[in-house]
Amino acid sequence: MQNHPIPSVTDPMQYRAIGIVRGVYKPQDDDNFTRGALIDSKGNEIDAVLLGRVITLIRNHVSLEKPHIWVVYPRCRNNQNLHLQITGIWEPSTLKKDLVGKEGLNEASSSEVDSDVLLEGDNYFSIRGELIFTKPEDKEVVIKIRQKPKNKRKKGLPFKVNLKGEVPINYLKHFVSLDVRRVGYQLLVEDFQIIGPISQQLINNKSSKNLKK
Repeated sequence: MQNHPIPSVTDPMQYRAIGIVRGVYKPQDDDNFTRGALIDSKGNEIDAVLLGRVITLIRNHVSLEKPHIWVVYPRCRNNQNLHLQITGIWEPSTLKKDLVGKEGLNEASSSEVDSDVLLEGDNYFSIRGELIFTKPEDKEVVIKIRQKPKNKRKKGLPFKVNLKGEVPINYLKHFVSLDVRRVGYQLLVEDFQIIGPISQQLINNKSSKNLKK
């Protein structure tokens, strides 16, 4: 996706968990600015943290009294509670375009972008990974996401994302791409695509490639 807060997929089996949430960021307190909550229009307060590269940007250029469209990485605390890592903000209509490029608000943007409207709408998430658990009768789905290692010495630790929805059990151990919508404190599956089965050999090969990069 060009000119979009969620980058285009570059590999059919590219793992990721990223989304957009409109709301007000409320820091925990003055001494703990990086931890707080995202408060949506319905008053739901979702536990959140700011990632390093946007802290200075938000302090200096973003009004925390107003709602914004935040680019976030979803996590599930204790395998249940939704937690958001804020990695950027999507607001090309009001933010200076040079800040967008220089300070990392949105790496996929260009100087031609001047609209905040996204085709997918608010609270859209793109989840891509391995289906490791599904219980259609209870609408429970768990996806394992494998992260790229941050450096050659450390192995990227996988994590799990809990979703509500229906994916047939015969697709366990398959790589899936899901369109997901946040409703309150839950992530609901709107649509999914089965990319293909996952073999241990494929996982090992991808890990080796990541380590060589």
